[in-house]
Amino acid sequence: MTDLEQNKRNVKAFYEMMFNDCQPRLAIETYTGAEYIQHNPHVISGKKGFIAYFEKMAAEYPGKRVVVKRAFADGDHVILHCHQIWPEGLEYAGIDIFRLDEAGKIVEHWDVLQELPDHSAHANGMF
Repeated sequence: MTDLEQNKRNVKAFYEMMFNDCQPRLAIETYTGAEYIQHNPHVISGKKGFIAYFEKMAAEYPGKRVVVKRAFADGDHVILHCHQIWPEGLEYAGIDIFRLDEAGKIVEHWDVLQELPDHSAHANGMF
């Protein structure tokens, strides 16, 4: 039976290690299954493509941060609602969707990003 809370912990730890700790190789080694399917069109699918992309990002953007605002689990999927904070004031609201295998390892990823606007038609915020 799927442990939804453990799956959320695994995905959040993966994201923290990969993005904030700038250790994508260790994140892949620790938290992914036999395969890693990527749907982000900027990242080559597979573990090697992920590592190369995020090692380059870590080198080019020191100080970038992500804050997980919410995590949802449903079956073998975990969804994160995140606030990405980049150097020089650029910020994004992001949704990351992960599929996990029976062992709680990440095997697939989708994401959608939206730049935080300077102005909004309401005061509700993005988070």
